[in-house]
Amino acid sequence: MMQWRNLLSAQRLGHRGAEPVTPARNPFQKDWDRVVFCSAFRRLQDKTQVHSLPESDYVRNRLTHSLEVSSVGRSLGAQVGEVVVAREGAALGEAWGGISAAEFGHIVAAACLGHDIGNPPFGHFGEATVQHWFRDGEGARYLEDLGAAEAGDLCNFEGNAQGFRVLTRLQNWRDAGGLRLTCATLATFMKYPFGSSAADPARRKFGYFQAEAGQFREIVGAVGLAELRPGVYARHPLTHLVEAADDICYSVVDIEDGYKLGRITFEEAEARLKALLPMLPPRYSEIADQPWRIAYLRAKAIGALIDQAVMVFLEREQDILAGRFRGDLLQHTAAAPHLAEIAAFSRSRIFETRERFQTEVMGGEILITLLSAFAAAHFALEQQGSEAGLAPRHRALLRLMPLRPDAAAPRYHWLLSVTDFVSGMTDSYALKQFQRLRGLQ
Repeated sequence: MMQWRNLLSAQRLGHRGAEPVTPARNPFQKDWDRVVFCSAFRRLQDKTQVHSLPESDYVRNRLTHSLEVSSVGRSLGAQVGEVVVAREGAALGEAWGGISAAEFGHIVAAACLGHDIGNPPFGHFGEATVQHWFRDGEGARYLEDLGAAEAGDLCNFEGNAQGFRVLTRLQNWRDAGGLRLTCATLATFMKYPFGSSAADPARRKFGYFQAEAGQFREIVGAVGLAELRPGVYARHPLTHLVEAADDICYSVVDIEDGYKLGRITFEEAEARLKALLPMLPPRYSEIADQPWRIAYLRAKAIGALIDQAVMVFLEREQDILAGRFRGDLLQHTAAAPHLAEIAAFSRSRIFETRERFQTEVMGGEILITLLSAFAAAHFALEQQGSEAGLAPRHRALLRLMPLRPDAAAPRYHWLLSVTDFVSGMTDSYALKQFQRLRGLQ
């Protein structure tokens, strides 16, 4: 059984001891600040959420989505924390000092803020393109000499694992790597607490690359995640709230965005948002403007789903702490059938458009070209042993990398550096690099 006094560890990754938890500015608030000010987070402003390069600047991107998820996550965490602190306040105070309901909210908010930080350009299509390039494309030839776990990391390239790598290694690399977030926040961030070799073959989701296995073990030890079977751990309980915040936001705001883009009617959007409410608020009839009506219903629907998710969490807390809870919180709410209908409706009416498919074709060409070019240059360096004698194009490509490549670097590590570079690009920057490689700019 996992214990809250361990799960709320304020110890920072790579540090000994923990910062004091004070009301003015606690370590988990600092985690939120560190993510906000890092360059990988800023780049989310130009990364596809659902609609690539949308015709309306109202529609969400990865940055605005992450901020909204963080806001919802803070509410979820604080409501859960209020109950837990009322019950275990003395024990938590003895372990970490001034733990209050707000600290639960800060942990969840910080983890939510980074939940998409590892996603490549062009959304989940970009992630699938990287996977296919390694499995069945040109990248497959580079995996022949790798171990099974290392090859699995690349064949099943995962935005969640890349996000963990960004937070724990790639940002602020001069300071021994990573943002040095608290173990509580990093464990809450990790939706899949296992490596690629332990992933479900059907889903292939996992939480860390082999290169970050040491950081993962350190976090597990600090917060006391329960080991369910060798190499597979139970989620941090607050991770369920991160997932709920993400699900709430994209389910509800997809309807609002679809209406704003003109892909669904006011009546279609209104009916689906109303279905998420236990009752229609009396003030709704006072709003005449249709866009404001949808915005009002969106806000009320989010509030209703927050309350339902918190109720399920508290009802199933013991199962969650024991690692027995299955599924996600929203699946166990009264709103579950309505959310399932919204998901199916959104896929058919909002997402599957000709414009989206055209953008995906373009994004696939861009990513394949970039991966092939930079991997070929690194492979040539590996074979040559130095830059001397390399083709001029390969030398130029290597000098575009953020860090000077090392000819002695193991193949697994230079392949990761290539995926780091390409997946870290924004949609626009990836397009620009593609055009320059093709001599079009």
